Amino acid sequence: MKKTLEYVWPVVGLLAVIGSFYLLYGEFRGESVGQEVWADLRAISLTHWLAAGLSTLLAYAALAWYDRIALLHLGVKHISWIFISVCSFTTYALSHNIGASVFSGAVVRYRAYSTKGLSAGQVAVLVVLCSYTFGLGTILLTGLLLTYDPSLLHRLSGMLPDVLTNERTALTIGLGCLGAVLLYVVGSLMHFKPIDIGRLHILYPRPGIMLRQLFAAPMELIGAAGIIYFALPDTGNPGYLIVLGTFLLSFSAALVSHAPGGLGVFELIFIKAMPDVPRLKVLSALLVFRLLYLIVPLLIALVVVLLFERDRLARALRGQTEEEEGGQEDKEPAA
Repeated sequence: MKKTLEYVWPVVGLLAVIGSFYLLYGEFRGESVGQEVWADLRAISLTHWLAAGLSTLLAYAALAWYDRIALLHLGVKHISWIFISVCSFTTYALSHNIGASVFSGAVVRYRAYSTKGLSAGQVAVLVVLCSYTFGLGTILLTGLLLTYDPSLLHRLSGMLPDVLTNERTALTIGLGCLGAVLLYVVGSLMHFKPIDIGRLHILYPRPGIMLRQLFAAPMELIGAAGIIYFALPDTGNPGYLIVLGTFLLSFSAALVSHAPGGLGVFELIFIKAMPDVPRLKVLSALLVFRLLYLIVPLLIALVVVLLFERDRLARALRGQTEEEEGGQEDKEPAA
């Protein structure tokens, strides 16, 4: 079954990308995209570019905090913040762009953290807890937004079944999300035993770890959504909360699709959810997001990986040379 899923998910992701591009083609057919998009990008003020850049730093700082929280959960305190930040940045920059590939979070983190003495089992726990933290942030913010404004899902009428875009249903989903977070908090405070659902092993971290998760988890999503908010024009801008809610839904859909960077899926949902903003201006804002949150970090991460692997290779070669020299000295006859 597991091997079958390894083939199914890439196919699902590919179909999602193809279907999204087909729908996007229908949206923009007959329009001159290139020149208008470049004009929109030039129209973004320097202040908004700087604010979008700071939002990017906030998002990646939160992701580094994910790793730090997981290491504290493991009782590991000897690794510096700088090393954690570089490792986290590289991991997420690669996984956000490449998706389910050889550069998965577990592989990249293991290559880095094994140099600091962590075992494969510890890295596996770290990866799982980071996923918990992200999921907690998504559920918490979704619950807060849908409880505060249940009409958010109505913006996706036509894309989602009417029963889901109904305000009463949206409020129920929001309260359900907050209830799940509350259960997680109570489970941590009361030291509940882990829950086993099939192969899924849900554990409750210590209260100190849980409290850090409650702050770190939303921070990354708030920062990432801020990039798009500051890149959108003032005219027709629906406000930050709408942008954040749309980001949560579109980012989650992109992750489920397994499309690299959520390509196509992400854009389609944003365009549908913001009818008051010209479609090309929405596309321009999403290009800014991809540039700052995906492309630039990917280029930096590739350089980091190359330097790291070159250093590992150089050390391995030096060690091999020293062993060979030591072996030759042992074979020399005593005087």
